[in-house]
Amino acid sequence: MPLIIVALAVVLLLLLIMKWNLNTFISLIIVSFLTALALGMPLGEIVTSIEGGLGGTLGDIALIFGFGAILGKLVADAGGAQRIALTLIHKFGEKRIQWAVVIASFIIGVALFFEVGLVLLIPIIYQIAKEIKIPLLYLGLPMTAALSVTHGFLPPHPGPTVIAQQYGANIGMVLIYGIIIAVPTVILAGPLFTKVAKKIVPDAFSKVGNLGSLGGAKSFPEEETPSFAVSALTALFPVILMAITTVVDLLQDIGDVSDNILFEIMRMIGQPTTALLISLLLAIYTMGIARKIPMKQLMASAEESVRAIGMMLLIIGGGGALKQVLIDGGVGDSVAALFDGTSMSPIFLAWLIAAILRIALGSATVAALTTVGMVIPLMEGTDVNLALMVLATGAGSLIASHVNDTGFWIFKEYFNLSMKETFATWTLLETVISVAGLVFTLALSLIV
Repeated sequence: MPLIIVALAVVLLLLLIMKWNLNTFISLIIVSFLTALALGMPLGEIVTSIEGGLGGTLGDIALIFGFGAILGKLVADAGGAQRIALTLIHKFGEKRIQWAVVIASFIIGVALFFEVGLVLLIPIIYQIAKEIKIPLLYLGLPMTAALSVTHGFLPPHPGPTVIAQQYGANIGMVLIYGIIIAVPTVILAGPLFTKVAKKIVPDAFSKVGNLGSLGGAKSFPEEETPSFAVSALTALFPVILMAITTVVDLLQDIGDVSDNILFEIMRMIGQPTTALLISLLLAIYTMGIARKIPMKQLMASAEESVRAIGMMLLIIGGGGALKQVLIDGGVGDSVAALFDGTSMSPIFLAWLIAAILRIALGSATVAALTTVGMVIPLMEGTDVNLALMVLATGAGSLIASHVNDTGFWIFKEYFNLSMKETFATWTLLETVISVAGLVFTLALSLIV
């Protein structure tokens, strides 16, 4: 019965969001209340469960999201992201232009949200495609593949950060394993998949992008942008700090060295919140003060970026509330009973549940959060690697983006595609990323 209630809750959530156009956050809270009642939770515990789920989810990630959004905005508004892309493109030359776009998108995607990276890079690849007379999608698919993979697999992006926090996984290890998995996934879903897509929908590769939908994305003369070294260092600094701390922790464990003040300082610096705060201060200098941009203008960019993620934070909190209701209502136990005695790998199971929820709900973040609540009971008594569970859940939550996902419409409009062409490119691309992510995660589980 609990699983039937969950299915009905998913249907209701779809109706509220898609048919009746109710705000996603409001829909999540309404469905959380109704699901709690249907699961028979005591009336006095429902509000506490919802508030606990929302607060517990946002408590650890609100600062990360805020600092990350400001950092990305400062790098973008200073022309740093554009300089990274153009420098790599110039170095690679026309014959290897696709690989230049993949690397540029990967670097930018580590630091920026998917939508921000897309808006930054589309005008650039449009100009490149026009100049060297190649189809826009020839560069567009590898670009979106790299951005999507980094968004889905690598902290400090929303999905993997939230999932890691909920599983209790080490974010540094998620980052290291995520990079190992992300590189072959990008190659497969980017340059290689582009060749397949061109055979499936050749007409899509003859279209010019819809630059009118970019909302006034900024473009700079190259001489007015920061240097490549400064831009890349600023964008990647939080990743560098987190990676150094993880390596120090590993060396400490290997050498069996006891804790001291140095290790404690390094551990604090490597926390996502601290790493992003330090990186933000660096960006204020490199992207602002060093370029004689007034502090007032920098802070205006910061305020604009935070306003842009306000609703996203609420939606993530709403997803956390629904997740907590499912846990407190015993749904996880029902799922555990359903798979009781199964020999199915917890990693595969997490991917499968996340994939089903992603197809039903559209939101990768909500699908991932709900999956966590259902899978945690199944992990008890197992020695499954938590970092790999994070990656498997993230991979499942990316599968088969379609009409109930905003990413579907963003891609369709930016590249001026028909519905059929969008399904054959974007939807299939996300599915390739999801399945490849699962395969590489399972392969890595045999080694670590």
